[in-house]
This record gives sequence, structure tokens and C-alpha cells, in this order.
Amino acid sequence: MRKLTLIATTLALTGCLALSACNNQQNEGQQQAQQQEQQVSKPADPNDSKAWGAYLGQMVQKNMQGMTAPQPYAYLVPAGDTEEAKDARDRQLSNIQDIVARGVLPGNLLAIGGPDSGKTADVVTTAFKDAKAGSFKGVIVVVIGASADQQRVEDVLKPTNATIRYVQM
Repeated sequence: MRKLTLIATTLALTGCLALSACNNQQNEGQQQAQQQEQQVSKPADPNDSKAWGAYLGQMVQKNMQGMTAPQPYAYLVPAGDTEEAKDARDRQLSNIQDIVARGVLPGNLLAIGGPDSGKTADVVTTAFKDAKAGSFKGVIVVVIGASADQQRVEDVLKPTNATIRYVQM
């Protein structure tokens, strides 16, 4: 009888632990889902590159459908008119021009955005102005900016046959 009581107690404890573990896993899953649902709002400070990186990263994550590559090419175009900001923009422009010249395999995603939509549009239009027709077929190009710049960005990207996703900030 004593052994039966011990076995019953062991089974009861095992059951409680199993249920507890399941409950913890559900709670962890719910916490992760809540964190994913939390929106990063558009940063007020155009010079806060960390906040802008998080914001633009969120916009890229929302527009990755159809991408088959392991990770996107993402470029943050800095705002401002200081020499440092201009140099950083020139580096990003050079990086994007190199990618446009080399080409990107279908299934990849190229994302470009920044706090100043006009400067982002300038970088995109300059980088893609000499792109060969059809050279981005099957490539997703996400540009994050204001509606005022959408048409000129789309006009330069259309001949490349890229899948264009212009995301309003």
C-alpha cells in the first residue's frame, strides 16, 4: 500500500510539473508575441541613428514577404547637412551603386530608408539612374519615405523590373 501511495504521489507531482512546464511555455510564447506586436514609433530626432535603425528594421520586417534570401540588404540614409552626415550618405550611395552595378540575384531584398525622405529619394534615384533595364527582375526593393518622393523613386526603379514596395513613414 505504501508503494502505491508513493507511485500515486510521484505521478501527481510529475503531472503537475508537466502542466506547469506547458503553462510556462505558453506564457513565454505569449510574451514573445506581445513583444513582436509592439510597434516602434517613428523617431522624432533625425540624428538618433539607433532609433531610426530600429524603426526602419521594423518596416523592413513587415515587407519581407516573397524574399527567399537569408537576409536583406538594408541601408540607412543619414539626415542632416553636416560634413559627417554628407560623408555617411556618400558612403551609402557608393555601397548601393556598387550593388546596382553588380546586380542582385532574384529573391533578395534591398531596403533603403532614412529620417529625411528627400535625401533618401536622392540616394535612390542617383544609385539607380544607370541601372540596366530588367536588371532587378525578381528582386524586392523597399524604399521607406514620404509620399511626396514616391513618384520619382518609382520612376527610376520601374525600368529595372524590381518588385517595388514604397512604404510611407
